[in-house]
Amino acid sequence: MVHCLRKIVCQLPVKLLVVLLLMINLVNCNIFSTDESLPYYSSQDLTPIWNNTNHRIAKFNLVDQNGKSFGTESLNGKIYIANFFFTTCPSICPRMAKCLKMLQDSIYSMQQVAIVSFSVMPWVDSVNKLNQYGKENNIYPDKWHLLTGEKTVIYSLGRASFFADNNKLDDTSSFLHTDKMYLIDHQQKIRGVYNATNLNEIARVLNDITLLKKEL
Repeated sequence: MVHCLRKIVCQLPVKLLVVLLLMINLVNCNIFSTDESLPYYSSQDLTPIWNNTNHRIAKFNLVDQNGKSFGTESLNGKIYIANFFFTTCPSICPRMAKCLKMLQDSIYSMQQVAIVSFSVMPWVDSVNKLNQYGKENNIYPDKWHLLTGEKTVIYSLGRASFFADNNKLDDTSSFLHTDKMYLIDHQQKIRGVYNATNLNEIARVLNDITLLKKEL
């Protein structure tokens, strides 16, 4: 009997196995709980607190992969997942793109949820470069926004608003590189921090999005 079950599981397509894994994780996360609430993150050490905080992502205005202005105003009333990447990254960025692609497909029908990726090499990642990267990675530009612009603006956001690494908050000289992704609520507050290279984190993000949508 056990041998037969193993044989069946091994014959399942990879995508179906991933879906089954997500379903199991969602059940384990108790996605239908009505009592759970998400913490806030307002310090550089990213320690979760359950008291509301004044810390918000600073206002910004950059350019997306379609050459259109995109910023804080574009995200009014929305929840979004943010990360930092660059198109020529050979290490963690391809793994992050894979995780975020799965997340994109899972939230595509959720009009109040978006993904925002900030390029940390804006001097290389032009609009055309981001557009091509989006096509290569099957990114839907109406759901997943790839942003470029002034380096000082992006690095300030990364360090002072998202606490993206351990460098000084006002440091714009050293390179910004992180495998984190952040869940931001409709008030521009950080409500979740995850490893963007780990497929197992997708279920946790989806669970937290469901909880956060109740606050809209």
